[in-house]
Amino acid sequence: MNIVLRIKRYNPETDEAARFQDFTIAAEPADRLLDCLMLIKRTMDGTLSFRKSCAHGVCGSDAMTINGVERLACKTLVQDVAEEEGAVVTVEPLRSLPVQRDLMVDYTRFFEAYRVVKPFLFPVAKVEEGENIQAPEVRKKFDDPTKCILCASCQSACPVIVEGKDFLGPAAIVQAARFVFDSRDEGIAPRLDVLGAPNGAEACEGHFECTRVCPRGIKVTKNINLTKRAVKQFKEKDD
Repeated sequence: MNIVLRIKRYNPETDEAARFQDFTIAAEPADRLLDCLMLIKRTMDGTLSFRKSCAHGVCGSDAMTINGVERLACKTLVQDVAEEEGAVVTVEPLRSLPVQRDLMVDYTRFFEAYRVVKPFLFPVAKVEEGENIQAPEVRKKFDDPTKCILCASCQSACPVIVEGKDFLGPAAIVQAARFVFDSRDEGIAPRLDVLGAPNGAEACEGHFECTRVCPRGIKVTKNINLTKRAVKQFKEKDD
C-alpha cells in the first residue's frame, strides 16, 4: 500500500519556522514506522534527521509524536497508524522539548530533572560481605518504575509541562520512585528537597496522559501518586 508521511521539518541554520513535508512511499502493514523513515532518509532525502539506536523498543531514542500521540517509531507498525491506501501519517518531534533539527529534540532539561532526583541508591545499611538480600515481594513494590527507558514520551504528553507550568516532570518522579520504595534505600529523606518542592510530585495534576503513552506500560500516574503520599507521610512523621 502507498502511504504519505507528513513530516515536520526544521533546520535552525536555514529555516525561520518549522514546515511540513510530504513523502509518498510504498509500505507493508507490518512495516515499522522507523523502517519507513529510514527508507526516506536512504532513498529520498538524506537530510532528514531523527534519532535511533537499538530499534527494539529498549533504548527509547526514537520517541516522536505520530498522529498526535507519543510513540516509539520502532514499535509502531504502519497498520497501527494507517488503515487505508493513501493514508496520511503525521510525524512530529516530541512536544515540550526544544527542537534541534526535524524530529530531533534537545534532552538537556529532561536529563537535568532526571539527575536532580538523585537516581541512585542511598543504602540504609552497609553489607560487610556478600549481597544485600531483598525478598521478591519487596522487590515487586518498585518493579514498575525500573522499566523506564527515559524516552521522554511522558514528558512530551504531560499537559502540565505543555502548558508551560513549572513541574519536574513525570519521568523524573518515576525515577525517584524506583529508589523511594526500595527497602535498601533511605527513601524520601535524601530527595525531600526535590520531591517535596512546589514543582515536585505535588505539581502533577493527574491527567494520566503520561500513563497512556508510556511505551513500557508503566503506571506513571500511580507511581507519582504513591510518591506524593510518601512525601506527605514523611513530612507528618518529621513534624
